[in-house]
Amino acid sequence: MINYKHLHYFWMVAKEKSIVKASAQLHLTPQTISGQLSCLEDSMGVTLFDRVGRHLELTDAGRLVLSYADEIFSLGSELQNAVRHQPKKSSLAFKVGIDNVVPKSIAYRLLEPALHIPEPIHFYCRENDLDALLTDLLLHKLDLVISDSPIAADLDFRGSCDPLGESGLTIFAAAALTERLQGEFPSCLDNAPLLLPASNTGIRTHLQRWFDKWRIHPAIVGEFEDSALMKEFAQAGVGVIAAPTAISAEIERKHELIAIGTVEEAVIRYYAISVQRKTAHPAVTAIAEKAGEWLFKESA
Repeated sequence: MINYKHLHYFWMVAKEKSIVKASAQLHLTPQTISGQLSCLEDSMGVTLFDRVGRHLELTDAGRLVLSYADEIFSLGSELQNAVRHQPKKSSLAFKVGIDNVVPKSIAYRLLEPALHIPEPIHFYCRENDLDALLTDLLLHKLDLVISDSPIAADLDFRGSCDPLGESGLTIFAAAALTERLQGEFPSCLDNAPLLLPASNTGIRTHLQRWFDKWRIHPAIVGEFEDSALMKEFAQAGVGVIAAPTAISAEIERKHELIAIGTVEEAVIRYYAISVQRKTAHPAVTAIAEKAGEWLFKESA
């Protein structure tokens, strides 16, 4: 390791081009500075200065070291300023992973209680598939993962998977597509174009069971990891979709879709997945306590 105190002495001498002048700036004796420079040269295995008359001139190695020292001590000055002018009360970082298939509006409502904890909070939100998010969670890159699927029973996961709330499931379609569907619900979905979320999701599992129960065979025209993109396709009339009943009004208003029926007995549950820490993150605690209230109310 470089001795940064010795490097700072070298930097001052290089700027002043004199050990005597540098020693006055540093409030040290010239003998002390000279000795520390010798130690630095020995540790690096190079000569940093040549004496030209009464002055010191940098060697090629000295000029190289000076270029790095300029950057190092410039950054040190920036660090001092940043620390000196930082807010007295810094915000609390909260790193959240959201499963791609969880609707954005539901994700927000589940996370919203974290906004009301006493500490100011700084969100870092990222979306990905559940497997990737769980990997980051185990590596402590995330504080919490929101998903519509619980942890698989055969997965060696040391943490908690707490249910946050639940919602029914409703089928939606654009007006133009609704007019083309023939028969009563749900038989009108037989051979109808269908847009599905990616595999291994709560919604897809419930839909497949429900279709089997009613012996319905829709035509799958698209599969999506991003629920928002799937709704855009549905709005364009490409196919019907299933979405949580809790956000029916929002889907009808924002995406101009029509609710054409509900999936009986289907209950979509949302989970907060976290790993055990010595001290629980206050945002995780707030979400676990409050986030599901609106979902349970909608389901009731």
